[in-house]
Amino acid sequence: MSQKPHLEGFLSKRLTEEKALSNLNLVDVPGKGRMTVKDSKMIVRIVGGHGGVSPGFKNTSYLIDGKLLIDAGSVASGMQIDEQVLIDNILISHSHLDHISDLAFLADNCFGMKGKPFEIYTSQSVKDSVMKHLLNDEIWPDFTKLPNAKDPTLRFHTVDSFETIKLGPYEVTMIPVNHPAGGHGFIIRKGGTSLVFTQDTGPTEEIWKAAKKEPGLKAIFTEVSFPNHLQGVADASFHHTPNSMKEEIKKMPADLPIFLGHIKPNFQAQLSQEVDAMENDRISLLSSDDVSFVF
Repeated sequence: MSQKPHLEGFLSKRLTEEKALSNLNLVDVPGKGRMTVKDSKMIVRIVGGHGGVSPGFKNTSYLIDGKLLIDAGSVASGMQIDEQVLIDNILISHSHLDHISDLAFLADNCFGMKGKPFEIYTSQSVKDSVMKHLLNDEIWPDFTKLPNAKDPTLRFHTVDSFETIKLGPYEVTMIPVNHPAGGHGFIIRKGGTSLVFTQDTGPTEEIWKAAKKEPGLKAIFTEVSFPNHLQGVADASFHHTPNSMKEEIKKMPADLPIFLGHIKPNFQAQLSQEVDAMENDRISLLSSDDVSFVF
C-alpha cells in the first residue's frame, strides 16, 4: 500500500528532529536506538498490528513511549527482553487470546528482573477471565502470586467503564466499545495531546462521542479485520470491513488521521486493495509491524 500524504509529518518526526527539542526524555525506538521526545509528545510503537499470527504478522500490541502497553498480543514475541522490562503499565482492552496471550510469556521472561510488578489495568470481567482461564496454575503459573502475593510479577487493577485513571504522565479513560469479552477502548492523554484507541470493535457509539470532546486529539487507532465479502462474519464477530468502516468514519472527529489495525493476515492483500479503493487520505493500514509514529 502506498504511503498516505498525511503520514509524511509523522514519519519525518520519527526521530531525527527530536534532539533539537527542549524538555527531552530518552526513549528506545526500533531501528533508531535511543532517541529523545518532548514531554508533551507520544511515540506509538506498533509492536503488532494484526489480528492473527503467522511469520511476519504479530498480534495486537501498541506501546507508548516504551512505558505504557496497550494489549499483550505480541509484547513478548515482538520485543527484546531488555525492552519488555522497561514497561510500567499495561492496558488490556478485552480477554480474547490475541490480546492477552503474551502476558504469560512477558511474566516468564521478566521474572525477577524488574523489582516491581507490571501494573495491569482492565475491567473486572477481563481480569476474571484471565485469572480463570490463563493464570490458573494449570494453563500457566499464577504470576499474580509469584514470587509472592505482596510483590508479584503481575498486579491487576480494575477500572470501570468511563472511568479516568492517572498513570504517571498519562491520563487514561476506558470507554466500552461494541465487542464481546469485556471490550473497551481507551482515550490516552499526555500534556496537551490525546489519542483514541478503540482496539477490537464493530460499529460503536460512545467512544466517538467522547472523542469529539477532546481538544488535543491528534489521531485515531481503530480496526478493519475482514474484507467486504465477509461482512456477515465481521458483523457476527463484532469487527469491521472497509465498507462498514466507511460508515463508521462519519461518526468520528473530522480531519484526523485514522490508523486501521487488527488485520487478519490471510486477508491483508485484499484489505489493502479495498482500503485503497476508499480513496480517503486520512486512512493508513497498519500492514507492517514494529513501526513507530510521533504525535
